[in-house]
Amino acid sequence: QVQLVESGGGLVQAGASLRLSCGASGLTFSRYAMGWFRQAPGKEREFVAVISWSGGSTSYATSVKGRFTISRDNAKNTVYLQMNSLKPEDTAVYYCAARAARLFTSTRGDEYDYWGQGTQVTVSS
Repeated sequence: QVQLVESGGGLVQAGASLRLSCGASGLTFSRYAMGWFRQAPGKEREFVAVISWSGGSTSYATSVKGRFTISRDNAKNTVYLQMNSLKPEDTAVYYCAARAARLFTSTRGDEYDYWGQGTQVTVSS
């Protein structure tokens, strides 16, 4: 079965960096666009970033653009989220998700096929 496993979360101070990883198994990774989403307590899940199956196209939420970078290594079946200049408002559970490749990537969570269990990121002020 398909598994997506996130890692790399933790507790950091504002201004610090973290790198999240998401390892995938049970699917042909290079045929899936990969996204990162997050959900803060009491808030709806929101889109963070997406990368196309080839890695040639990326898109970011306005709130993280210029601070976060999504990348992937298809040889390792892994997608990454490099988070720099973290802010307290970045505190959330971060989820990776996989969507079978189509002409365009998607920022809508309901269009993704598989989800990981999430990793907690907490940024203190």
